[in-house]
Amino acid sequence: MTDKSNFDQQGQTVHGSQINVAGDIHGDVIQTKEQLPVPRQIPPPPQDFTGRDEELDDILNGFEQGVTIAGLRGLGGIGKTALAFVLAQKLRDRYPDGRLMVDLKGTSTFPLPPAEAMAQVIRSYHPTANLPDDETGLRGLYLSVLNGKRALLLLDNAAADRQARSLLPPATCGVLVTSRRKFTLPGLAAKDLGTLKPEKAVELLIKVWNSASPSYASGVADDALREIARLCGHLPLALRAAGSFLANTPDLNPSDYAERLRDERTRLERLGSEGVDLDVEASFNLSYARLSAETARAFRMMTAFPADFDALAEEAVCVDEDHRHLSELVRWSLVEYQASGQDGVGRYRLHDLSRLFASARLEEERGDTGRAAARQRHSEHYMKMLSYADELYLKGREGILDGLRLFDLEWANIQAGQAWAEERMTSEDDSVSDGTLKSALRLSSSYPDAGSYVLDLRLHPNEKIRWLKIAIVAAQQLKDRNMEGAHLGSLGLAYADLGETRRAIEFYEQRIAIAREIVDRRGEGAALGNLGIAYKNLGETRRAIEFYEQRIAIAREIGDRRGEGNALGNLGNAYADLGETRRAIEFYEKHLAIAREIGDRRGEGNDLGNLGNAYADLGETRRAIEFYEKRIAIAREIGDRRGEGNALFNMSLSLDKLDKRAQAIECASTALKIYEEIESPHAETVRRKLAEWQDQS
Repeated sequence: MTDKSNFDQQGQTVHGSQINVAGDIHGDVIQTKEQLPVPRQIPPPPQDFTGRDEELDDILNGFEQGVTIAGLRGLGGIGKTALAFVLAQKLRDRYPDGRLMVDLKGTSTFPLPPAEAMAQVIRSYHPTANLPDDETGLRGLYLSVLNGKRALLLLDNAAADRQARSLLPPATCGVLVTSRRKFTLPGLAAKDLGTLKPEKAVELLIKVWNSASPSYASGVADDALREIARLCGHLPLALRAAGSFLANTPDLNPSDYAERLRDERTRLERLGSEGVDLDVEASFNLSYARLSAETARAFRMMTAFPADFDALAEEAVCVDEDHRHLSELVRWSLVEYQASGQDGVGRYRLHDLSRLFASARLEEERGDTGRAAARQRHSEHYMKMLSYADELYLKGREGILDGLRLFDLEWANIQAGQAWAEERMTSEDDSVSDGTLKSALRLSSSYPDAGSYVLDLRLHPNEKIRWLKIAIVAAQQLKDRNMEGAHLGSLGLAYADLGETRRAIEFYEQRIAIAREIVDRRGEGAALGNLGIAYKNLGETRRAIEFYEQRIAIAREIGDRRGEGNALGNLGNAYADLGETRRAIEFYEKHLAIAREIGDRRGEGNDLGNLGNAYADLGETRRAIEFYEKRIAIAREIGDRRGEGNALFNMSLSLDKLDKRAQAIECASTALKIYEEIESPHAETVRRKLAEWQDQS
């Protein structure tokens, strides 16, 4: 077990008079030197897309006349998203700066919060950004990112007007909104979609059938096809399922198929939130009835996924070797597949109606424990995925972006995995087996530690504290003193991030006690280093130095180069506080050498910022600014918002010394926004300085 989450945080201090601006700050947007590709997230339309000529003409004419927000409304399965894909393709030249798609999950139990939707769009342009937690702050950054761009946003499956209204971009952008529910938005040109015209419904049915079995679709009586289309309610999703069923069942006569469809309509259940009978379950049920028992079981188990997933995840969760059953379900149109244009690894998802159907079948299988086992495997798989994202991040450079991209891609699944473990761990249901409870305890304890570095950049300290408190209880019930100690140390770090230093010290001391009890020298050393930081922040610098020296001794004893480097850097901070600046620089340079040796970008960034502080103290302001610029570049590369804020504020102080007050105010204002987003205790210091400058102007 690695004690990843209990690492020393050297922490660049908010000094008294420093920092400099890199010149690439525009409003709230974090600029990167990396040239990222223009987002092209909206898939191409289905090759067999049929009908909707009138709707297409109306909507495209609206865009020609100045409309920028088009709404596609109607029943689930009516073809809203497919029509949006066609529109996006036809509008591509009008919006060259990106075509972005956000699934708002309006038909799920937990629709996507507007804040998460805005974060997805922002990270499409700035993948390393560590974003504000409040919706107001996100909204400002969201508008800044899209400002001046001609981008098209597809807001798919919106739940309500408030959710979509928060995502309306600047007027230079275009918006397509799909939803089952009717609502209004400022400037919205709404289009209510009905079912396909009978002749177009038959045409779609034949196209789907022909795509797999052209020899079978020829010469079929029109009456049988019209009847199948009618029994499908002329609903595109149902027609697609029926066409796939015919294509994959060559021994079934279409007239017999129509007769079966009539009989099974009596078993329809009412689906959807609108209280409307949807004619899609009959088609799903006919396909489902033709599945092998194992494929049907895999289909039911896929309800464990709250969002899209890849084949490896499905293989693990559904125990499906080489995802054979998954591929069969794609063939039957019960699972959707979207190929990736980047790495060739596609993603799968259950359509909303397909998920409802699978859940209903699951309810019928009361003796089937498949879902419970699948959710446990899901939680285990995404705990490992979280750990892998952390490993990528620790590789530095390209690995940082790779780790953060993986984390963002799988965040919904990671959250669901942690939530299942917590739910099972705290359940009072007597049916929860001892084995399931033990697994839930183990997973609850593992999640915070598995992704300590990426979670530190993505998870708000308050949410991190919640995860860690659950993890501590789990570790205690498992009698795992090692993990309990690691979580206590991490809890101390989370409270330290919120400025609650005394409370952090309590947890560090508990961490040290356990580490000494179980002879965990690495854990003991990390906690001693964090205690040193805490006492330095309280102004007890000499006491802090004692802890740092103990930390260095243990790190050298066990060969912990990262820990040794952090302690050397923190010693530099302590001597800087004592006014021994030249001595502080010696320690910073030693730490910098170790950080570069082991590829510790976070440590390197901290050290560059502290060297900037030191040279500012010596009056070498321009040299200080050079270090701050390097520090900011690394902070933005790895998404270290706290480090970026520190460097920006220190830079503002140095700029002011050079009589560059306007640039100083710009830097300090950006630092204040970051501090407010992450709830840093340093925000008040920046406010006072800005007020002071304002009074002087």
